[in-house]
Amino acid sequence: MTTPVCAGASRAASATDGHHPHTPYASFSSYVRARGPVLLRTARSLTANPCDAEDLLQTALAKTYVAWERIEDHRALDGYVRRALLNTRTSQWRKRKVDEFACEELPERETLPTPDPAEQQSLHDAMWRAVLKLPDRQRAMVVLRYYEDLSEAQTAEVLGVSIGTVKSAVSRALGKLREDPELTPVR
Repeated sequence: MTTPVCAGASRAASATDGHHPHTPYASFSSYVRARGPVLLRTARSLTANPCDAEDLLQTALAKTYVAWERIEDHRALDGYVRRALLNTRTSQWRKRKVDEFACEELPERETLPTPDPAEQQSLHDAMWRAVLKLPDRQRAMVVLRYYEDLSEAQTAEVLGVSIGTVKSAVSRALGKLREDPELTPVR
């Protein structure tokens, strides 16, 4: 069972189902029941948080409820509610508090030291020499997995082996690379 989008509308709808068949806004209740999920998807596309989307839709439906008798063409209700959603969201965005303070001096940006290109090349060369020391099969799997960025399943398919074989061989290869004395200073 789905949760009603507008609690007031669902109460009004239940009232029309029972004892009061001529509630002035029975058509509003049936509209909300019929179109609520679609309108909620629209609201979710306007906000990042599903709870905020529900609140946004509630607000737009409340505005629609107030204007219900003034809306002449009820075939255009979706457009009316969508416009109310968009206007409400825009108003919320504009009201958002921005904490910005003027100061006389600009704060210095914290700069991270850039890695030395010579050190990066040295590390790259040491890693490649360590990979070349691996047995052919393990080297092929490491290259496919980490240099070519293939998944375990893709690597298994390319080499014609099982996924378990890829997992165990890559695990053994990584263990050998961790023990390589040329790579020890890197850690």
